[in-house]
Amino acid sequence: MKVDIWSDVACPWCFIGKRRFEAGLRDFAHADEVEITWHSYQLDPSLPEHYDGSEVDYLAERKGMPRDQVRQMFGHVTTQAAGEGLHYDFDKLVVANSLRAHHLLHLAAQRGVADAVKEDLLSEHFEKGADIGDPDVLVAIGQRHGLQSADVVTALDDPQVRAEVEQDFAQARAYGIQGVPFFVLDGKYGVSGAQPAATFTAALDQAWSESHPLVMQGAEGAVCGPDGCAVPAPDTTE
Repeated sequence: MKVDIWSDVACPWCFIGKRRFEAGLRDFAHADEVEITWHSYQLDPSLPEHYDGSEVDYLAERKGMPRDQVRQMFGHVTTQAAGEGLHYDFDKLVVANSLRAHHLLHLAAQRGVADAVKEDLLSEHFEKGADIGDPDVLVAIGQRHGLQSADVVTALDDPQVRAEVEQDFAQARAYGIQGVPFFVLDGKYGVSGAQPAATFTAALDQAWSESHPLVMQGAEGAVCGPDGCAVPAPDTTE
């Protein structure tokens, strides 16, 4: 079964959603038969490559959000993240455009290490205060997962990789996705947001049961039902 996940590196709920989905997947009986594909999405394409200020400053100055409201929002998200074993630090967070990070993710997908690179990008951004728009940071992340530095440098500005990222954006629009994380199960079922783990497990169960219907083998044997149990027909062969 395929699971396609649209997510942004600069999205605090996306890291939380990743953890909750992983927990739900662990409780799914067919977890080893699930193929996960990460897709690109940008919440704010207008983010500058570099911004001299905090995330609070950016949201207050560029988005017009009251500072107290932003701090309250960060406090709530930080608490939710802690519940999943994550340690967000919005005071250290570097405001950066995530487009090049998505380029790295597409290269990682080609080499079979997308999940590990996605994990590292989210942790570096929200827990360690790394600049995910800095090519040197992205090269270092890629190298940790077996990617050659020259390949990462090329991918960060590769028009073909950019076209693949844009295709993810277009598919998100076609699905009507307006927020992330967003999970598409078997191309039919959408799960929006960082839902509880049990919700993911239930959705996986439903998608699996519909794509893998039970096939009856052999003749029907004796069963019991709401109206009682079957009684064998009398033997009339004598």
